[in-house]
Amino acid sequence: MSGTSINSVNGAAASYGLLGMIVTNSNTVHQQLNTLTEQASTGLVAESYAGLGSGATTSLVLNAAVADQNTWTSNINAAGGSMQVAQTALSQISSIASNFYAQTDNLNGLNPSEVDSIAADARNALTEVAGLLDSTNGDIYVFAGQDSQNPPVPDPDAINNSGFATQISAAVGNLAAAGPAATIAATLNIASSNAAGTSPFSTALSQPAAALAGFLPTIQVGAAHQVQVGILASANADVASTGSSTTGSYTRDIMRALATLGSLSSGMVNTTGFSQVVADTRTSLGGAITALNSDAGVMGDTQAQLTAQQTVMSDTTTALQGQISNAQDVNMASTLSQLQQVETQLQASYQLISSVESLSLTKYLTAGG
Repeated sequence: MSGTSINSVNGAAASYGLLGMIVTNSNTVHQQLNTLTEQASTGLVAESYAGLGSGATTSLVLNAAVADQNTWTSNINAAGGSMQVAQTALSQISSIASNFYAQTDNLNGLNPSEVDSIAADARNALTEVAGLLDSTNGDIYVFAGQDSQNPPVPDPDAINNSGFATQISAAVGNLAAAGPAATIAATLNIASSNAAGTSPFSTALSQPAAALAGFLPTIQVGAAHQVQVGILASANADVASTGSSTTGSYTRDIMRALATLGSLSSGMVNTTGFSQVVADTRTSLGGAITALNSDAGVMGDTQAQLTAQQTVMSDTTTALQGQISNAQDVNMASTLSQLQQVETQLQASYQLISSVESLSLTKYLTAGG
């Protein structure tokens, strides 16, 4: 075999070694193409945490943080809706109470027939107040505390026929025999009672204020931050009722006053003690209105604080999502540019493979023969 033939064989062998290198490189480029194609399709560096490399930890930690922020924001939204419904109801109850507070100022000087008219209005107002205490936000009774699936006042439309109203009516009707002091004490005891058949409230809410202290719902708005939200139908939340004639609950006081006024009649105007009962009702209503408005004000402050906190959470979530995007998302412009380059590179490698494959050993042997 001539030297030329030996050189030809060596050249062919080198060509086959080169082919292996080119094929290996082509496979690498093909893998890059697959990766870039997937990234261009999904917009993500990888669809699994394993493919994120050093960004995996960042993605895991920050996605969990965003989930927490979203949960807390959702809690605030739900609580905010319920508190707004409660504020609207409390405003209406305060307006009703203020209307009758104004009327009691002149009740003793009214024509007896007008007492009957005020009494009828008071009975209607008692039904309205009972209904407002059953206000809902979706399927949540906003004044029911943790017993939110059950109405605070079981049968508001029948409140005037309840033990609460009928017992107060009986006490007021006995004014002439019992006297004003005993009558006032009797209506106060009835309104303060949590006994079944007397309390107008649900079993869950017919408890002393101390027992209901932890009955208000709370929401989580931070890693270790719980906020108490709402007001109960039968007990104050943050502001204590004060005065010489109070049950300790402004809603009970208002209902007691309306039940008392609703029990008056024109035939009682000249009864001894009538003016004292009216005066006590006015005093009780005045204290109840003050306490109600103050409690609603505290709840308003809580709403404002939660709204501000929600804004901070939104900003925090946006910042976290930006960091997550840096770890998870591709730069689409750069990815598409790389994809085009790799496609061109892969086509070139295929052409090179085709060229090397044509350099067969037979051709080299023939050429050197």
